[in-house]
Amino acid sequence: MPVQDPQERNSNFNEVALGYTEEQAVLEAGRCLECKNPKCMEGCPVNIDIPGFISKIKVRDFDGAIAKIKETNALPAICGRVCPQEEQCEILCILGKKSEPIAIGRLERFCADHERETNVEKRPVAEPSGKTVAVVGAGPAGLTVAADLARVGHSVTIFESLHEAGGVLIYGIPEFRLPKSIVKEEIDFITKLGVDVKVNYVIGRIKTLNELRDEFDAIFIGTGAGLPKFMGIEGENLNGVYSANEFLTRVNLMKAYRFPEYDTPIKPGKRVVVVGGGNVAMDAARCAQRLGADEVTIVYRRGDEELPARREEIEHAKEEGIVFRLLNNPVRIVEGENMTVAGVECIKMELGEPDGSGRRRPVPIEGSEHLIDADIFIVAIGTSPNPIIFTGSEGLERSEWGTIVVNEDGMTSIEGVCAGGDVVTGAATVISAMGAGKLAAETINTYLMDN
Repeated sequence: MPVQDPQERNSNFNEVALGYTEEQAVLEAGRCLECKNPKCMEGCPVNIDIPGFISKIKVRDFDGAIAKIKETNALPAICGRVCPQEEQCEILCILGKKSEPIAIGRLERFCADHERETNVEKRPVAEPSGKTVAVVGAGPAGLTVAADLARVGHSVTIFESLHEAGGVLIYGIPEFRLPKSIVKEEIDFITKLGVDVKVNYVIGRIKTLNELRDEFDAIFIGTGAGLPKFMGIEGENLNGVYSANEFLTRVNLMKAYRFPEYDTPIKPGKRVVVVGGGNVAMDAARCAQRLGADEVTIVYRRGDEELPARREEIEHAKEEGIVFRLLNNPVRIVEGENMTVAGVECIKMELGEPDGSGRRRPVPIEGSEHLIDADIFIVAIGTSPNPIIFTGSEGLERSEWGTIVVNEDGMTSIEGVCAGGDVVTGAATVISAMGAGKLAAETINTYLMDN
């Protein structure tokens, strides 16, 4: 798929991947073997009929292809851009055993973009059931639940704490990976199903979960994991230290990259250090580069093979000039004038025996401390659920990590209340949250029909 030139894109926020043309999409779809027992579908958390929509692309029935996708996925333009297909559906494609698997994600994106450009939309909705559902959080899990339940006739209200719906799709993922106009159009599709979205509405403050339980027949909690983790090292209180959550929220949701057109500034940095190796770390580093930094360095305590980010995002970052200091770990943030960041002291690491996750444990090498010049330090080492949702939610069981405990159907310890996404699993992918949302929607629908 064509992309922006690295030397151009590292100074703008325009989308990096440019998408397939019709001819490219038809050519790629033509490679599909249309297996009788399609393994690719086993890897899709939202159960898309992958051979079904690809077969329609082959014969240029693009409207039929997107209709097939939207039978189970209400956010195809988003999934086609940010879903890690290479680890899910594409890794199971039979063609991948001898050559390249079908580019399922890129074809999904093509279908969604074609629909948007031609203004073809179909929104089948069942007759009203008379049942009401509250969805707490307008991220990928909550939007999926809302769409699925609205389609079968339930009245759905989403309560979102921020001033825009979308959750991590809006505040976390940068414009150059996921344009916000596309997110808003996907959300518009869901509101046209009859879903009511209330923004600036913090459950746990304006209303408690128990109060919602008295007003609605069922509830879904999809508040994500928006509470950042820090390293607990010296200097994290200095001016110029950001959590990746704050940094990306300022850049994406509050559009700091368009200051002063938008009135949220962000402290400019010339030498930026980002600690972490996931997609969030890549996003933060690439944003810092586009904001004008002279040098952006990613520090990660394991090696290249252990980087948890999508390989595509790692390669894009490298192409754009991001520096990778692997097998390194920050131990101290050095203070400069007026409590600002002057540098980051790191220690070199080596990989030892595997830990509980199966990855080799990073072990510090004594006497290998060294300094990296920096004036901005961004921490991207993970997040946990915001505990505010537990205010006024007596009986809601949570784990020792602060996540909500659910059964195999997504139901919490409170009857009629389901949960899914990062608030249950901790920080994970958009598509895994959507998969949890689909499961919860099925559970809630069954519960409503039985009560």
